[in-house]
Amino acid sequence: MQSEFNNEDLTKASKIFFALQKHRPATKEELKNYIKVFLGIDVPDKIICPEHNSPLEYLWHSFNSDFIFPSPAGGDCVIWANRGGGKTEIAAAAALLHSIFKSGCQTRILAGSGEQAGRMYDYLTGFIGQGFDCFLAKRILADRCFFKNGSAVEVLMQSQTSVRGQHVQKLLCDEVELFDPAVFAAAKFTTISRPGIIPAMEIISTMHLPYGLMHRIVTDAQKCGTPVFKWCIWETIEKCTDRNCSACPLWGDCGGRAKEANGFLKVDDCITIMKRSSRPLWETEMLCRRPSLESVVFDEFEPSSNVRQIDYNPNLLLYRAIDFGFVNPFVCLWIQTDVEGNIFVIDEYIRSRAAIQIHAEEIKKRTPCSEEKTAGTFCDPAGESTDSNGTSAARQLRQLGIQVRYRRSGIIEGIELIRQAIRSADGKRHLFISPRCPRLIEAMQCYHYPEGNFKTDKELPLKDGVYDHPIDALRYFVINYRYSAAKPIKRRY
Repeated sequence: MQSEFNNEDLTKASKIFFALQKHRPATKEELKNYIKVFLGIDVPDKIICPEHNSPLEYLWHSFNSDFIFPSPAGGDCVIWANRGGGKTEIAAAAALLHSIFKSGCQTRILAGSGEQAGRMYDYLTGFIGQGFDCFLAKRILADRCFFKNGSAVEVLMQSQTSVRGQHVQKLLCDEVELFDPAVFAAAKFTTISRPGIIPAMEIISTMHLPYGLMHRIVTDAQKCGTPVFKWCIWETIEKCTDRNCSACPLWGDCGGRAKEANGFLKVDDCITIMKRSSRPLWETEMLCRRPSLESVVFDEFEPSSNVRQIDYNPNLLLYRAIDFGFVNPFVCLWIQTDVEGNIFVIDEYIRSRAAIQIHAEEIKKRTPCSEEKTAGTFCDPAGESTDSNGTSAARQLRQLGIQVRYRRSGIIEGIELIRQAIRSADGKRHLFISPRCPRLIEAMQCYHYPEGNFKTDKELPLKDGVYDHPIDALRYFVINYRYSAAKPIKRRY
């Protein structure tokens, strides 16, 4: 039987195929089609949940940022996505695109473990094997590959030595939640630009812990305007077409979302995962909601309920609470109470490496009433300890006109009083914090027990130098206020 195609036809087809491979996608739609045709991946492009993104949006940002002059957002980005949400595979596709279309682009893969880094590299080498071998300069090695245009991709070890020796254009950090914080800090200095290529650090992970590295990265990114691409199961699940919604175990979370989806996760697989996982882990790993609160001290704290706009009320008594520190932060909270036992934290001052005189000046400036009308300033008992100069922080504040006092107590006692204020046994909330106190609000959500231990009455929360100090100041207030002779009466001036 004569072949339908002769050698000449096959040669022409091969040339067309190679020409299309070398054609840079110029639009988001062209990029989606390119990845689908040449890599066999149909990258989801629908946004299902409010304030989420599609995986294609991340891939387009990663690829196209170098072709926008000047790039409005730079190349850095954070990807917060669900387990099985394709983030590692899509990042591997981005690494291939960088290498093919950006001559001399140096890309490095750094992951929370060697196994995770190897997984992204395996995706990359698998892509190359789908007809992209012709772009290689030499055979693929176990941890690196080189391209004819001078680009290269290499896997880095999770170590200071490995990271500090690098100066590259693209750094892909996969499952950063598992990173050593010191290695991650060093990795921030590895990227440099070259003509036509902007530096980019792409941070990829689920968010397991409310006090973990990924939580801090997302918080910092939102503050400084770094793009955060977030998607969950509903952006990556397949389109549901033939199921009875009312009988589906996913309905409570789905609510019909899967009917609009165009992802790749099988509905049956998602149901299986849901049935064998706990609710907190399901919400964390698949819905990308609030991380697991298993080790959090104040798991009843809800920003939607415990945070509200609060202004100084001259008819209520005003208190201050202080936690001393120099390298660790000095903290002062301004607090009011009412006759119903509600506690209102109206302002915070947190600063490191400043003299007591500077703190005293700032405290007086920010106190909305005169010193004599302040009902009390409660402090850390350790502030009474005498230093090498024969004085103490508490004594210095008194000399500067701020009369501090304290009551010694156990940490657990203060924590229990804060818990009662957050939400008492009858379900009522009595602690309310102003949005002007972002550090305290963050600490309320992130103050946690040491990992790997079970909570017991004798176990103490972790003193991490970040979240414990605002909590300590609040703890000094609730202890002293409870035993204070002053009662929460209304006062008019």
